[in-house]
Amino acid sequence: MFDIVRNNRKITQGFLALITLPFAFWGVDSYVRNADSGAGVATVGGSTISLPELQSATREQQDRVRAQLGGKVAPAMFETPQMRRAVLDSLITQRVLAEQAQKARLVVGNEQLAQFIAGVPSLQENGKFSKERYEAVVAAQGMSKEMFEARLRQDMAMQQLMLPVTDGAVGSQEAAGRWLATQLEQREIAQVLLAPDAYAGQVKLAADAVQKHYETNRKQFELPDQIRAEFVVLSRDALVSQTVVGEDEIKAYYQSHADRYRTGETRRASHILIPAAKNAAEADIKAAKSKADELLAQVKASPSDFAKLARENSQDTISAAKGGDLDWFGRGAMVKAFEDAVFALKEGQTSDVVRSDFGFHIIRLTGVRPEQVKPIAEVKAEIVAEIRREAGAKRYSEAAEAFGNMVYEQADSLKPAVEKWKLETRQTQWLPRGAKLPPPFDNKKLVDALFGDDALKNKRNTEAVEVAPGTLVSARVLEHKPAALQPLETVKGGIEKRLVREEAAKLAIKDGEEKLALLEKGETVKLVWSAAHNVSRLDGKGVPPEGLRAVFKADVGKLPVHVGMGFPGNGYALYRISSVKPGGGGKEDQRGRALAQQYTRLVAEEEFAAWMATVKERYPVTINKAALESKER
Repeated sequence: MFDIVRNNRKITQGFLALITLPFAFWGVDSYVRNADSGAGVATVGGSTISLPELQSATREQQDRVRAQLGGKVAPAMFETPQMRRAVLDSLITQRVLAEQAQKARLVVGNEQLAQFIAGVPSLQENGKFSKERYEAVVAAQGMSKEMFEARLRQDMAMQQLMLPVTDGAVGSQEAAGRWLATQLEQREIAQVLLAPDAYAGQVKLAADAVQKHYETNRKQFELPDQIRAEFVVLSRDALVSQTVVGEDEIKAYYQSHADRYRTGETRRASHILIPAAKNAAEADIKAAKSKADELLAQVKASPSDFAKLARENSQDTISAAKGGDLDWFGRGAMVKAFEDAVFALKEGQTSDVVRSDFGFHIIRLTGVRPEQVKPIAEVKAEIVAEIRREAGAKRYSEAAEAFGNMVYEQADSLKPAVEKWKLETRQTQWLPRGAKLPPPFDNKKLVDALFGDDALKNKRNTEAVEVAPGTLVSARVLEHKPAALQPLETVKGGIEKRLVREEAAKLAIKDGEEKLALLEKGETVKLVWSAAHNVSRLDGKGVPPEGLRAVFKADVGKLPVHVGMGFPGNGYALYRISSVKPGGGGKEDQRGRALAQQYTRLVAEEEFAAWMATVKERYPVTINKAALESKER
């Protein structure tokens, strides 16, 4: 829901989004102190960011990334120091912005908040605000309405704070033109790659080269610890699927939630609006009323002209274009005076002149839909799913602690837990320590427990580890292979190939540098060049980034020009630049417009970074390194 705020205004397309990313320009490292671990994770000015706040923000970020990637996210990626620092950086940024917004006395009033919430498309039904949808969204966030709206106010206040900064960033046309021309410049090149394979025949390894490499790099040839394990998974989803729902439960749920399956009466109306503010001058109010009376007389004289009169006279420009049509709406969607008039009419009737806070209305009722109640048969599947979800969530909440206690107290076997909760015992293939492992063993905490002394030596169950929201896993080692050094004979062939390639690559680079020196002197060198083709800074046509940088760093005052680039382990590349096509114009085509917008964003980001650096100085930041790196999370 809060992403709606961040994607609803121009400002939020780049800057509020950055709050969820580490800010390189913050230089937070310079504030790290080994402070007392009980003092919170960080302080910003006079406020503290607590460890629970960091844990909650990390879970929220994990859920966001999981949703964006379709659930395919390794939990271990969120348990790294870098990820914790990134999440903490975002909290610090939010806290500084909130402090500055408060200092600037920026507030979001109740009416402004209500208008924003009512205008969110995902909170509407048939184009109108839905209280039920709103309450469901709030509940899904795990918050009360008060907490939810307080956070929403904060995000909106930060928008107010940053809008003048970001909208005020304007790059000069001259600078933008030069940048655009640089990006669009094209250089015609041909290339030659001197690959290591062509030089392998020239390599003569010393007799003891393989042995020396083996002895010097023994760690590379060690096979890591490996284990084979059995494990069980207790998940909310599994308990949901086990839940049996009876007919009596379905009927009771249907009856107790009758309002959910009832659609109140809705009406469709058209109107003609002559505006008159509540505090308007008496003469203006009188003139507006007179105009409305005149139009009502015309409607009564010729009812079929209502739509035409609305298009020509109504000051509600949105509905006027549709002949005054306001579409379908229910009670509570319109101001009281207007609603009372609509619901007092019969279909096809036209009201007298109605006064509201907006002015004077002439209303015609064009349709009535009576209250409708969905039959139980139509919503039965929905009710079953909801009962299962609620029951499964309750069972999981009750079972989670008991599951953790059981696998700990009866640590010699997973069988008791399997029998109690009707779980499946699964077995793994060999799992090497330090390797990228499949779920659920992509969870660092679970893997660390499996490779711990208690699991390896005593063959005890691991603790119950939450590998994903609503999913607990306990595992037990079946077999263990300690780390072992592979014999030289086993790895000798691979070492020899590697050393030959390394030396061949060095020969290729040496030969490439010599050939480049000759080309720069204008001498003829026998080479097989590729077909000439154009490259730009934006499109290297397969040229590696390092090679592309070399091509565009070259002085092209006198053509042709030759440049070269060594790629350690992969040989040497020679490039011949034969012509240059300046990047001109560009803003008229789609790509040029996109680049111009990118330049504007870059300028705005620089302005924003500078502004943030200034604001940050007003609120000293201290990070408690001990608390941040604590393993107890």
